[in-house]
Amino acid sequence: MSDLKVLETKPTETKTEVGSYFVSNYPPFSQWKKESVGDIYAALDREPDRSVPLGMYLHIPFCRKRCKFCYFRVYTQQNADVIKNYVDTLDKEVELLKTHRGIQDRKLQFVYFGGGTPSYLSAKQLLMLRERLSDSITWEEAKEVTFECEPGTLSLEKVQTLKEIGITRVSLGVENFNDKILEENGRAHLSPEIFRAYDWLKQVGFPQINVDLIAGMIGETDENWHACLDKVIEMRPNNVTIYQMELPFNTLISKEMLEHGIESPVADWPTKRRWANEAIEKLGKAGYSLSSGNELVLDAEKDRFVYRDNLFRGSDILAVGVSSFGHFQGVHYQNKDALEEYLKIVQSGELPINRAMTPTTHQKFIREWVLQMKEGHVDGGAIRQKFGLDPFVEFAEPIANQIRAGYLERENGGVRVTRKGLLQVDSLLWEYFEPQHRAVRYT
Repeated sequence: MSDLKVLETKPTETKTEVGSYFVSNYPPFSQWKKESVGDIYAALDREPDRSVPLGMYLHIPFCRKRCKFCYFRVYTQQNADVIKNYVDTLDKEVELLKTHRGIQDRKLQFVYFGGGTPSYLSAKQLLMLRERLSDSITWEEAKEVTFECEPGTLSLEKVQTLKEIGITRVSLGVENFNDKILEENGRAHLSPEIFRAYDWLKQVGFPQINVDLIAGMIGETDENWHACLDKVIEMRPNNVTIYQMELPFNTLISKEMLEHGIESPVADWPTKRRWANEAIEKLGKAGYSLSSGNELVLDAEKDRFVYRDNLFRGSDILAVGVSSFGHFQGVHYQNKDALEEYLKIVQSGELPINRAMTPTTHQKFIREWVLQMKEGHVDGGAIRQKFGLDPFVEFAEPIANQIRAGYLERENGGVRVTRKGLLQVDSLLWEYFEPQHRAVRYT
């Protein structure tokens, strides 16, 4: 789950400066406190609303190398003993979670294996992971089980193992097809590995294969961007996600910029938005349709991103693994973000929760409004019924401002985000935040 910002980069700025941009939660992560950890324990021990879907986000923090633009908690080049110890600890953490009343007798409806690089694990280690966790929890009946893959870590055997352990949606981190650009941005894989990996995924068969591209990587050009789009269209995955490059504070690029005072090496926001728009246009002509501001799908009825749908609507999501984020019975929380500390705490028989926050009803209302804006449409009636608050009263000023600017349109009792708005939707969301959260650090 992403590392973001509020007013670290103003929406009117054009350069890609240091500061997060992508919004994935509200209130800001910086408002979550150690003093509130008791709230999540209380939530875990309450009788749950069993109509609310339950999911799990499981963080695998290992990578072959750290990308220059990466802002997640990752550890590179770890050996088999470290991975086995981590898998054992994940199992222990799930065992601890399952003792709490709010989780007992509930089935997982969706699971997301994120990283890091989950596919860094070998086929044998993946089987061990499934075997260890299956004693405590199962995803056999889940509607979706997503697994992030770095192309260079895959083999036919490993892809077959992913199918065997119940993965239904594979997200392949392509990012770009140009080897020079991949190397310049610190990616571990090169283009031949992309095509081999994709062929294996198609050969084995998954209900959904997603491919990620990043608009605005260092060295990107108009010609190369369109060549990347042509290759994706030729591959024809079920989903294509287009990210716009950002530079949170803890990336290698950001540290270099801040320490040496160098200019941003990343394309400016107008250029990245133009490239994202060209991707939407080109993929649209090839049969894809928008399912959110940055995701296109071949079959709008069948190609659903269940994890995102639930994340954006406040479903219960268990956080498992180092630095993992979760949300349970109305409480946001995050695990410890240092590997050694995480391992030590869980192995001692305690949950590794680091910080938490219980948002107010109004804050939950804001959260669902802004996150669903990222999907391109918000159902005002559904939001009103769920929270008892009228968005057209509560958000009268920002809605009016954004309609005048051409970012929004009123539609069927809700709002539709225009193409102009979708291309910069994250920069629009801070207007809906409560005043005290508009000028704070997001993480």
